[in-house]
Amino acid sequence: MKNIALLGSTGSVGTQTLAVVASHPEFFHVSVLAANCSDELLEKQIKEFSPEIAVLADEAAAKRLKSRYMGKTKILAGRAGILEAAVYEGVDTVVTSMMGFAGLAPTIAAIDAGKNIALANKETLVVAGEIVMQRAKEKGVTILPVDSEHCALFQCLQGERHDTVAKLILTASGGPFRGKKTHELTNVSIGDCLNHPTWSMGKKITVDSATLVNKGLEVIEARWLYDVNYDQIQVVVHPQSLIHSMVQFIDGTVMAQLASTDMRLPIQYALTYPQRVDSAFKRLDFWQIPSFTFEKPDIDTFRGLKLAYEAGTMGGTMPCVMNAANEIAVEAFLEGRAGFLKIYEVIEKTMQVHENKQCPALDDLYENDAWARNYALQLLKK
Repeated sequence: MKNIALLGSTGSVGTQTLAVVASHPEFFHVSVLAANCSDELLEKQIKEFSPEIAVLADEAAAKRLKSRYMGKTKILAGRAGILEAAVYEGVDTVVTSMMGFAGLAPTIAAIDAGKNIALANKETLVVAGEIVMQRAKEKGVTILPVDSEHCALFQCLQGERHDTVAKLILTASGGPFRGKKTHELTNVSIGDCLNHPTWSMGKKITVDSATLVNKGLEVIEARWLYDVNYDQIQVVVHPQSLIHSMVQFIDGTVMAQLASTDMRLPIQYALTYPQRVDSAFKRLDFWQIPSFTFEKPDIDTFRGLKLAYEAGTMGGTMPCVMNAANEIAVEAFLEGRAGFLKIYEVIEKTMQVHENKQCPALDDLYENDAWARNYALQLLKK
């Protein structure tokens, strides 16, 4: 029986994680649930899974829940509550699916407490990859990727020596605007952007997919997860989204991981590893798949990928700044305060004026994250 803390339980990955848990009650017990502000959904999850503690980062939401809930689960609130959830005694695996930079502190706390990590919060490694991987090594903690692409790479690399890897190949769907040019993206709507062709995800990550920023973040994440150089990471657009990623080895062999477009599959693999367990997930029927196609990404139109490669190659605090600017710009787009192309402008201009610092400490990352958010906000007012 694996005892789980689920950080981000009311989001897309969180709810699908609970679906996996519910389908295999013999394997899992949910000890901790934590969310941002969705008190009504969290209350339903508490009633179904009976965790020992539940947390809402938003203190007003926690107050609402406490006024209604009369059960045995202890209700906590705020940042302190999230950190307590991350280190809760008896938990052996922490699923980190909180959105954005907010996932960094609880992930670090969980690692320091010796918890294994099922990582769905890619920003943790984008912002602080070197620090996180070093701490995990020192604590003997396993970090298992939940993203479908990184779970695919992880599976392809099983039993292989690091020095035999020539290239990691991350596949991308291309998002809802694949094939369009910059002038066609000037007036795209939020609805257009959220109409992803193959995946059902949260709003922020769906926008990141449309800009190819998400794929750029995955490139930086892959650099740290698998200890490779950026010139060993290639992105290939694969519109069918059935090949989730591939590894090319030094002898020319390519290994690929294929599956249906269902996030529950990589979630289950991360939670049950090193075992594989049965599931009711849709199987691929190759008689019904007419073709697999591949394209080179258009990084001149979808500049998010290009900017991420630049930030990752620069290293230091630059990936942190790039991520912060993107989070602010995407929030503005989703709130109708900025156009789609403004996202690229905000990221690029913030990176251009940033004074990059190499080998940053955690305090440096928090400081530069705050600076970048403030600078991005100022750009959005112009």
